Amino acid sequence: MPWEECKIMDQKLKFIARLLEGEQMAPLCREFGITRPTGYKIWDRYKQMGECALVEQKRTPYRYANKLPVAIEALILDVKREYPTWGAPKIREKIVKKFPDVKVPAKSTIHAVLDRNGLVEHRTGRIRYKACGTALTDVKKPNQLWCADYKGEFMLGNRQYCYPLTITDYSSRYLLACDAMTGTNEVFAFEGFTRAFKEFGLPDAIRTDNGVPFASGNSFYNLTKLSVWWMRLGIQIERIEPGMPQQNGRHERMHLTLKQEATRPPRENLIAQQEQFDKFMQIYNHERPHEGINNKYPAEVYKKSKKEFKKPEPLFYPFHDKTIQVSQCGRICDQGLKVSLSRAFAGMEVGIKEMEDGIWVVSFLDYDLGYFDDKGKRVEPIEDPFGLYIKNGV
Repeated sequence: MPWEECKIMDQKLKFIARLLEGEQMAPLCREFGITRPTGYKIWDRYKQMGECALVEQKRTPYRYANKLPVAIEALILDVKREYPTWGAPKIREKIVKKFPDVKVPAKSTIHAVLDRNGLVEHRTGRIRYKACGTALTDVKKPNQLWCADYKGEFMLGNRQYCYPLTITDYSSRYLLACDAMTGTNEVFAFEGFTRAFKEFGLPDAIRTDNGVPFASGNSFYNLTKLSVWWMRLGIQIERIEPGMPQQNGRHERMHLTLKQEATRPPRENLIAQQEQFDKFMQIYNHERPHEGINNKYPAEVYKKSKKEFKKPEPLFYPFHDKTIQVSQCGRICDQGLKVSLSRAFAGMEVGIKEMEDGIWVVSFLDYDLGYFDDKGKRVEPIEDPFGLYIKNGV
């Protein structure tokens, strides 16, 4: 290990050791000359990985979705402008013959580049969606928007960490759930949201940050099994911008009250802490006036959703060539076809349709996810169709 890396690791060891001794994060960060977000990042990584977390991590993502060198993408567009009627297969063969030393991408990747630049004529008349960033709505009625997050973890009396999963109704401020969890694992999140949906029905949309299990920076379109499940239930996804917790300000303000009244001091174990959360929910919803709703109690304003939580019927895509259920390992498999999509879609039905010779589009609900070709091993994404929905008739 180079000397510089040893020095960094030694500083991190000292930093972690002093945190374990009970010193406060803020003054310790000032002493070590780092920001508090960096301090918490080191601390969180240590709790998850132990001493392995102290080694400097690679910052390069392990996958660049549909990322091509600028020169190659420009070459594809130049050939398309020279031969406007050509599709991806002919464009690829032209580049292969003209530039034999160039590593030419797959047909599906070329088709995705053309589509992203508005150079694909779609044969169907259905609506397509262009992503322009996540829209945040300001709603007035209960269940039009729920907000969800994990309040910062804290240590219980038995030295176990508690990760409270909280869900609120945006307009009424009603606290729908405050569940003491042992981690942010998506299995626990499924359980928490299932309980909330069964008790209160389904919202129109859910707003979260970009952290696990709501989103994942390494996944297809940043989707997770949880967010795909919400979409399958007919729930729209809203995400705040990274580093902008004020965009979920009402929920964060509730977290401050929760921290003051239900986590100090922390209880001995998860069961005792959940009892404290339940007492807090009762007071917060039924006894605490809220200025934002004219000093009413949230329980006076909130009404359960009329959208019942039930298992949805299987999807069918009548205008596609086939409807296929994604395997548990995230693949589209059919008669020798094995194309990687994403584990986030495991168990979900998708539609596939041949757009031109040997190039197929994959769709989920009303959204095109990307393309694959006969020789491709994975779906190449087009652009994020799950941000701000701007309808474009094609």
